[in-house]
Amino acid sequence: MAKIAFILLCHKDPESIILQAERLTAAGDFMSIHFDASAAPKAYATIQDALKNNPNVTFAKKRVKCGWGEWSLCEATLYAIQAAHEAFPKASHFYMLSGDCMAIKSATYAHHYLDENDFDFIESFDFFDSNWIKTGMKKDRLIYRHFFNERTQKKLFYTSYEIQKRFGLTRKIPEDIQVQIGSQWWCLRRVTIEAILQFVAKRKDVMRFFKTTWIPDETFFQTLVRHLVPRSEIKPRTLTFLMFSDYGMPVTFYNDHYDMLLTQDYLFARKISPEATVLKERLGALYASDWNEFAISNEGRNLFMFLTERGRIGRRFALRFWESESSIGRDRELLIIVCKKWHVAKRYMDQLRPHFDFPALEYIFNEHSDALPDLGGILSNSEKKARHRRAIMRMLFDYYKTEKMAICVDPADIDLLQDLSKDRSKTRILHLDCAFDTGYLIGHAKRVGLVSDSTSAETVARLVPSIRFDLQHEMDVLRDQEFESFYRVVEHGARFKNIDQLSGFADIDPQIAEGIVDQDWLFSD
Repeated sequence: MAKIAFILLCHKDPESIILQAERLTAAGDFMSIHFDASAAPKAYATIQDALKNNPNVTFAKKRVKCGWGEWSLCEATLYAIQAAHEAFPKASHFYMLSGDCMAIKSATYAHHYLDENDFDFIESFDFFDSNWIKTGMKKDRLIYRHFFNERTQKKLFYTSYEIQKRFGLTRKIPEDIQVQIGSQWWCLRRVTIEAILQFVAKRKDVMRFFKTTWIPDETFFQTLVRHLVPRSEIKPRTLTFLMFSDYGMPVTFYNDHYDMLLTQDYLFARKISPEATVLKERLGALYASDWNEFAISNEGRNLFMFLTERGRIGRRFALRFWESESSIGRDRELLIIVCKKWHVAKRYMDQLRPHFDFPALEYIFNEHSDALPDLGGILSNSEKKARHRRAIMRMLFDYYKTEKMAICVDPADIDLLQDLSKDRSKTRILHLDCAFDTGYLIGHAKRVGLVSDSTSAETVARLVPSIRFDLQHEMDVLRDQEFESFYRVVEHGARFKNIDQLSGFADIDPQIAEGIVDQDWLFSD
């Protein structure tokens, strides 16, 4: 039966790399890891220490600093291949992976598939006649020498390129090879790997040529395989499912892509979102299972094009739940702190957070936060947030695996509050009723762009009463809603009422509420 040596190129997230290695080698396969030399030494040491007792894992004997479009990517791959070839004589296939890849079939299925298909799987199309390169440089990748990184040394890259063009400093492609192009994600048989290693040792002229081509990871192995292996033994396709957007960016897969991924005629998929924890867990369990019956429909790319042509973002396959399920969840509880002064609400949330055993977020609908998870683009702008507000809350409940959550909302977002309060979930609202002195009103006018430091004092004085009225109107509208579970803490209100209201909203002991209410600085500007 087939035994796979996975060739893993990675540069970050050591915990995920360790998990990936453990999952794949648990099925009896092997892994050779090249961890980018430019990455933190501590991260590499973490990986080595965690996997040192795993006999099915080895490491490239030499590490290089990798750069996009550079020969260093091919060099790193060769080092990992050499290590795997020496360490794992029982490996029948060598499979190229990245840290963003995951299996979308079981190990049993993958082994049977390779046993039944005695081919090298690698995209390998004629460099000049195919339409593989859609835009940008084509012939010039090969006939000119590229010494610099186009992304990190852009000026040097293009200066060198233009000088060579101006003076006609072209070079010839080695006469006995026909340059091919294709995806860098391949699966090759052991006999092919051995032929490549022998070729690399003998043909220094070809190695010199590829070392100064641009983006050689799309041409080097593709060309050598076609040169060394009979055409009848090559399947010009990859076994790794990947898609690209209209902008040439890889499409990322999320939790709701699981069913779609399993129906594709591939063994792995790239690239899986770091935030797709549920998807990773399910795919990891799948690879370890004996499941060998997959209904292959292979419709992923067609459906992706169908959706994106109609304005859908390129991050999903099926309907998100907001298109089929509009409720946060009947048994869930949502606590909402409503306050015009965001800093006051955040201070109260900080005081309450130690007494909550559930996530307590802040103004997720009003401001961007790096602490929030990547939910597939739905949090990318305010328009999407407003359009899919219940969906966002449901996704956050699912992400944190909780039945209870607290957030902050600006009182101006009355539509949001109405929508959330009408949901089947249980909703409690606490209004922190602040006093607005003239200094705060002027600061508020500056923050929203009504005035600036150069605005005359007379103009500011005329605006202040209108701003005060607007804020008071928001408070009145909020109270007029008569929300079912509505609580109110007033800045200069009766102490015993504030304690009672806070205790009821947060479901905390009145003594704890008393300790919070007695901190007058919470309302200060």
